[in-house]
Amino acid sequence: MSTTSPPVRAPREVNSTLVFVASYAWRLLVVAAVAVGALWLLGRLWVIVLALAIAILLTRVLEPVAKKLVDRGARRGLAAGGTLVGFLVVIFGAAALIIPVIVDEVDELGPTLSTAVDDVEDWLVEDSPFNVSRQDLDDLRVDASAAFGNSVRASSDSIASGALAALEGVLGIFLSLITAFFMLKDGPRFQSWVLGRVSGDRRELTRRMSARSWTTLGGYLKGAAILGVVEGVIIGVTLTLVGAKLALPVALLTFASAFVPILGAITAGAVATLVALATAGFVPALIVVSVAIVVQQLDNDLLAPVIYGKALQLHPLVILFAVVAGGALFGIAGTLMAVPVTAVVLNALAEARLVRSEGSSPVSAASDEDQNSS
Repeated sequence: MSTTSPPVRAPREVNSTLVFVASYAWRLLVVAAVAVGALWLLGRLWVIVLALAIAILLTRVLEPVAKKLVDRGARRGLAAGGTLVGFLVVIFGAAALIIPVIVDEVDELGPTLSTAVDDVEDWLVEDSPFNVSRQDLDDLRVDASAAFGNSVRASSDSIASGALAALEGVLGIFLSLITAFFMLKDGPRFQSWVLGRVSGDRRELTRRMSARSWTTLGGYLKGAAILGVVEGVIIGVTLTLVGAKLALPVALLTFASAFVPILGAITAGAVATLVALATAGFVPALIVVSVAIVVQQLDNDLLAPVIYGKALQLHPLVILFAVVAGGALFGIAGTLMAVPVTAVVLNALAEARLVRSEGSSPVSAASDEDQNSS
């Protein structure tokens, strides 16, 4: 009696879409692990990273001055040292002139803002068309204070706390100045050393990407400074004309806020409006907020494209998300560094795409070294 074996089922094929997704999923997991590790390492070495970032910014600001001294016959070491010392003299001299003038007004800034916030709360509860209770505003204030405190603690914890943070801050500034000096003095040698360790077929690409990044960083710093001066002068003059106090501190705050696009402008405009409300009244506050809005629109639509040029061709959403992400990851310093880092990276990638599209031929190591030495 013969028996027949049951038919063997062929293995079921895995859906091709699932195979495609799985093939990329594990790669994405590896990339995510590397990114998390890099962020952890940045957090552990944040003092050094921040000092290096500040040194790069200082070098970009002072390089034209040092280069002019070298062109006039000064040795590179003397030109770098003289430029750095001159910069410190200007900074401390300006601080010595400005700080005594504004120190008394700055003491009034906190109580003035608090009084203005109280006035706004009274209007919201008593006269506004919105259904807002005093308890709702108290809860909002508590939540905002807690969120701000957590942000400050997170920024402090990423470096250190207490006296150690102050010591690391001093060491970081000293390290930034020393690093900036050597960057000014030996910048061309650093460039030649780096290019010499890049393979010949990628040397021209690396050179052009670094040049584009350097130009982008300079354009950002120059543009932010110019826009900050324009906005600060206009807001300060407006506060003075409407009879408000604290014009100089608010003008300086407006200038500094220009280095944090979008969020900085909103913060500076809110502070100027609250100061006008508390020290001059409701109508002057309306004038100040109107001027702030007009100035921001003129800067964004007219001045910024001309001043920044190709240095900061970023969509406002990209800028906003970069600032928020930088603050969430690295605190206040991350907020300040987010936009220039994003602009440099995106412009470097754009230059790489341009080089590939042009099909530019690589140059030899000897020609690169001759160009750098010249």
